[in-house]
Amino acid sequence: MLEKVNHIAIAVPDLAAAIATYRDTLGARVSAPQALPEHGVTVVFVELANTKVELLEPLGEASPIAAFLEKAPAGGMHHICYEVDDILAARDRLAASGARVLGDGNPKIGAHGKPVLFLHPKDFLGTLVELEQV
Repeated sequence: MLEKVNHIAIAVPDLAAAIATYRDTLGARVSAPQALPEHGVTVVFVELANTKVELLEPLGEASPIAAFLEKAPAGGMHHICYEVDDILAARDRLAASGARVLGDGNPKIGAHGKPVLFLHPKDFLGTLVELEQV
């Protein structure tokens, strides 16, 4: 079911500072910021040869990232995203096994313009998991 790691997401309190750290200190290529109001975040992607690192900043006070940063003000790992070839089949298989799909269970369009779902961290060793259809 799982293909490869698409990205690892890090919640940050200051996106501009995080971009500078990755671009200027680490010498990485960083995409332009992209606001995703339906997800309550602004994101950039640090582009690496074998995967990406997504930096997430809250977009509005109702953002789930704002709640995350209340608990971890300096930021930290938020989720890991795996690629799947059929997100609906993956969702149905996971639900049948007892895994909890967050939200209403229907995929939303993510930052890459592809369908995504999130899985409850309590079902996956304390890690929030995102699935992205490729």
